[in-house]
Amino acid sequence: MKKKLILQTIICILFVSVGAYAQKTDATINSTLSGTVIDEKTKEPLIGASISIKGTTHGVITDSNGEFYFRTGQKLPYVLIINYVGYESKQLVAAKPTITIELRNSSKELNEVVVVGYGTQERKNLIGSVSKINPNEVNSIPVGSIDAQLQGKVSGVQISSPTGVPGESVNVRVRGATSINADNDPLYVVDGVFINSNSLQSISTGGKSTSPIADINPNDIQSIEVLKDAEATALYGSRGANGVVLITTKRGNYEQAPQINFSASYGQAKAAKLWDLTTGPQHAQLVNEWWVNTGKDTPSLNRTFANRPFRPVSEGGRGLPEEQQTYDRLSEAFRTATLQNYDIALTGGTKSTKYYIGGGFTSQEAILKPINFTRASFKVNLDQRVSDKLTIGVNNLFTRTYRNQARAGDGPQGGLLQAALHTPTYLSPYENGVLVGRAGFDNLTLLLQNYDVNSTSLRYIGNLYFEAELLPNLKLRSSWGADYNNYNESEYWNTFLLLGAQGGLATSSITQYTTLLNEQTLTYRKRFDNGHSFGFVVGNTLQSDQLNRTYAEGRGFANNSFKIISSAATTTSTQNWSKSNLASFFAKADYSINGKYLFNASLRADGSSRFGADRKWGYFPSVGAAWRLKQEEFLKNVDLVTDLKLKASYGIVGNQNGIGNFAAQGLWTGGASYQGSAGTAPQQLANPDLRWEKTNQVNIGVDASFLAGRLGIEFNVYSKYTRDGLLQLALPSTTGFANYWSNAAEISNKGFELNITSTNINKGGLVWTTSFNIAQNINKIEKLETPLRYGSRDLILQKEGNPLYSFWVYKQLYVDPETGNVVYEDVNKDGKITTDDRQLVGSIWPKFFGGLTNTVTYKGFELSAFFAYQYGNKIYNHNKFFGEGGGARDAARVIFASNLARWQKPGDITDVPRPDGINVNNYRDGGSRWLEDGSFIRLRSLNIGYHLPKAIAKRIGAEAAKVFVNGTNLWLLTNYTGLDPESSASSDQNAQGIDLGTPPQPRSFQVGINLTF
Repeated sequence: MKKKLILQTIICILFVSVGAYAQKTDATINSTLSGTVIDEKTKEPLIGASISIKGTTHGVITDSNGEFYFRTGQKLPYVLIINYVGYESKQLVAAKPTITIELRNSSKELNEVVVVGYGTQERKNLIGSVSKINPNEVNSIPVGSIDAQLQGKVSGVQISSPTGVPGESVNVRVRGATSINADNDPLYVVDGVFINSNSLQSISTGGKSTSPIADINPNDIQSIEVLKDAEATALYGSRGANGVVLITTKRGNYEQAPQINFSASYGQAKAAKLWDLTTGPQHAQLVNEWWVNTGKDTPSLNRTFANRPFRPVSEGGRGLPEEQQTYDRLSEAFRTATLQNYDIALTGGTKSTKYYIGGGFTSQEAILKPINFTRASFKVNLDQRVSDKLTIGVNNLFTRTYRNQARAGDGPQGGLLQAALHTPTYLSPYENGVLVGRAGFDNLTLLLQNYDVNSTSLRYIGNLYFEAELLPNLKLRSSWGADYNNYNESEYWNTFLLLGAQGGLATSSITQYTTLLNEQTLTYRKRFDNGHSFGFVVGNTLQSDQLNRTYAEGRGFANNSFKIISSAATTTSTQNWSKSNLASFFAKADYSINGKYLFNASLRADGSSRFGADRKWGYFPSVGAAWRLKQEEFLKNVDLVTDLKLKASYGIVGNQNGIGNFAAQGLWTGGASYQGSAGTAPQQLANPDLRWEKTNQVNIGVDASFLAGRLGIEFNVYSKYTRDGLLQLALPSTTGFANYWSNAAEISNKGFELNITSTNINKGGLVWTTSFNIAQNINKIEKLETPLRYGSRDLILQKEGNPLYSFWVYKQLYVDPETGNVVYEDVNKDGKITTDDRQLVGSIWPKFFGGLTNTVTYKGFELSAFFAYQYGNKIYNHNKFFGEGGGARDAARVIFASNLARWQKPGDITDVPRPDGINVNNYRDGGSRWLEDGSFIRLRSLNIGYHLPKAIAKRIGAEAAKVFVNGTNLWLLTNYTGLDPESSASSDQNAQGIDLGTPPQPRSFQVGINLTF
């Protein structure tokens, strides 16, 4: 009862005007309407259908039995409007107080409306490759950003979450990667605004970076479309090479009764498992073996081990402590994290106005202390019909995102997992009763008590538009949009921590990134009496991007109570400013013959300030055609085939992101002082020939639907070839420059995508649907004169004739059962193992990847299980490399329990060599022993929901109520010996697949409720 009162009070405070209106109408109610909404063929009840009275604000939705009831305030008869997802909308006259309404299935897969470049289209008329995602299927997954929720949902789009930290960057690759140094992320468009998706982070967190996409509240999103082939992306030519993600936020409907939706969830998350480490005695045993096998003499061992005397175990051997303790730092670093999410929204509309007002709050603790992520958002969308021919509207999104942004990647100083995982288990955190750091890492307790690394993002994404009908079928739309992000970071390292040991260290960085956008489009569409139809869109875009950053650092503070940089003994600061402009013109035309033969063509011209004077403009054309065979006479009467379409397209798209705003220009810096006087110096070598990176793409596909839409199949094959790849080339030091930008690479991507949807059962109230997708992408560097090395210990090598992100390692063949020594492949046959013997063994690219979703509904119950998978990729277990040192690192590193499987005597068969400091090959950096299979199948999400009966919902004043339980990452099948086969220590696109100091994706459980008023 108390909870009910609190909930109703909150709603009344937020929507007092709606409450006042409701009270007023209650006094005039004098009639009622009730009934049931059912499927026209199966006669099954439809849950959640919307029923409203035309011309009024009265409306309800059906309950778990497909029934509805409401007081209308009007006398019969009147016109009802009925809507339900996947069914044709319907209007009918209600002449009696109790009615049954039948809706016709619209064969959703064919007739659903899909957002494409500067417009919408029915799926049956699509030529390009476009995937549509309903956010309601994934937004219960507790991650910071919507892109992480889409993993496994979109065929041909490989998404990996390289860390368990909410709000950090996610790797998204649409049909592979097309560039080495330019950006490979897709273009994100929110309600027509091109938004920044590159992290503004400047303070180091061990190679990790934050995700700007996490500023968007998933609950505000109505639909997501991913444009994949050139035909679909060509109108976004400047970034189309990497695909386009169109995000459409929620809006109200004209003549819709005011409706309040409230949702809340609470849950907890924890690591499914942690690393298996040696105990103190086991650690000592392996170190002892290393000393014995290395042949060290006894006098050098006369010291204590973990502050205790040694007891010799063999002549000349290393001693073991009599009583050895084991210190568990992992349990101190990890926690059971709390997850909370609250959203409330008001939607509705009149004859001339429709609106959506939403607010949300998300709080997610990471399983690794003290990291947390919080987001508060406010969304307002408003559309107003000024007249029959003119509509104006606004889209506004305001967010504040806060992160306790701990170092969860590489780096010994300040690194949380370096202190927790890589400190030997036998080393006490105390020395003479005082907390101290060990093995060159911070003391974990002090690190957790004094951690102070934070960031706050304030962001606005929005636009203002008007749309006018100039002539019949001819519309003009103009919009002005903005994406503004103020990103404020700070960190303070006091004297208890290594980074602040010399009097303390404080840094502050404030970054402002602004995108301003103006677009005009002119759209014409005409349907002729002979069944032909024609349409075109022409338009232009003006875009300006500007970055301002001020960075300051202070060292040496009077004591740890002073944290502001102005209190430091010495301060330094820098300031950066950068700007780019883009002018674009585009046109697209389409023609349909009786809905049977479909044709379209488009052209976009982009002029960028980033390129050379004579190379600023890039031209991106595309053509496509489709043949709907179902419309032919030989298939019209074949009931088995609901629809069948062949399609093909070709186009060219471009890329300019990631190269810097002044990449083609010769730059000078004014920060070069000489004997105390200001001066200038060359900073960057000019390349006036620098031009657009371009990708040609061919797509051939089949879309088919069978059994009245119960089985749908979409199959695409594609080939992409990138020329003039943007690349930084090294220069001799004698030139005075380190590198310069050039067009010096060619890369290909080839693959296929298969998506299958089916309704397996639809009978007696039981509905079971399945969605399955699988894809393959084969990546290859076609041209690259000089190999490029990336990642820790140059583990990643980009080399002509091989895939991007290939691992460059020493290939371990076996461990000699007689000697216990590692045998590597001697590639050049010179009898020695040197860097010349390193070779490319696998890459981060899987051979196959995709997802599987099964959804079962029975009356008011829902059950959905979503699996994501990939097969054939490699991951380098760098944690294990450091943890299988065989005792060689002694007190400098932890030892993993897997090292206990080492060779000990002749005849032992194992892949772990004997501890030995003489044969350096046994623990050589970059050995393939730590390059593992990253294949996995993951139960990404399991959701169980129940729509409460209407009588129970009414007790809390709601029209409808749903309770749910959601679990994520409940099950993982993999051969990878680390914690998570998706882990990666760096957000650098060229250093992926190296697992070091990274917390895994957590296992979580949530309970929640959705209410509609």
